[in-house]
Amino acid sequence: MQQIIALGGGGFSMEPENSLLDTYILEQASVKIPNICFLATASGDAEGYIDRFYQFFQKLDCTPSHLSLFKPHTRDIKSFLLSQDIIYVGGGNTKNLLALWREWGLDTILKEALSSGIILTGLSAGSICWFEEGVTDSFGEGLEPINGLGFIKGSHCPHYDGELERRPAYTDLIGRSKLKAGYAADDGAALHFIDGNLAKAVSSRRHAFAYLVEECGGKAAQQKLTTIYLG
Repeated sequence: MQQIIALGGGGFSMEPENSLLDTYILEQASVKIPNICFLATASGDAEGYIDRFYQFFQKLDCTPSHLSLFKPHTRDIKSFLLSQDIIYVGGGNTKNLLALWREWGLDTILKEALSSGIILTGLSAGSICWFEEGVTDSFGEGLEPINGLGFIKGSHCPHYDGELERRPAYTDLIGRSKLKAGYAADDGAALHFIDGNLAKAVSSRRHAFAYLVEECGGKAAQQKLTTIYLG
């Protein structure tokens, strides 16, 4: 079974007092105490971000670790990543994330990880990356389309309610056929894909939702999806 859990926002880095989404991720693993590895590539492997990951997950039933591409602790990155049960990708610059992953061969390794049953998850840049396309602020001013790894068909927009320009930019790009139809997620909402198909949407906040957004007659049509509150 291939699982990807794409968070629109939230989790330990945005709402450390609310463990609902991260606990949900851990519960999807096939073992009671999963190995979970944090990739903070999109933030330049910011030490503070990595520290917050450990501070949060060391309190839960799992074995946390991280992989830095700026200060790698092993030459055998492939074996290390394939020994994990969950790979959790942080937010930051999506363009730089993808460029570094391709340089280091992580795009290929992560595809193998997915095929072997390792859960792939993350928020913001760490959710956009799994889709064919997404909307990003990686280029500087404004929001623009970007190509992802293509593990999930279609496009994705995180922070749908959390950043003022996200929703209008995403719907405009889809309406003008500059992006493929896809899925948006509010901060606190997550999209759980199994074998490439959306299995369910969940949230850590009562009013956080996921959406299907499609082009219809030159405009974007938005459908709010059933989103299960985990509280």
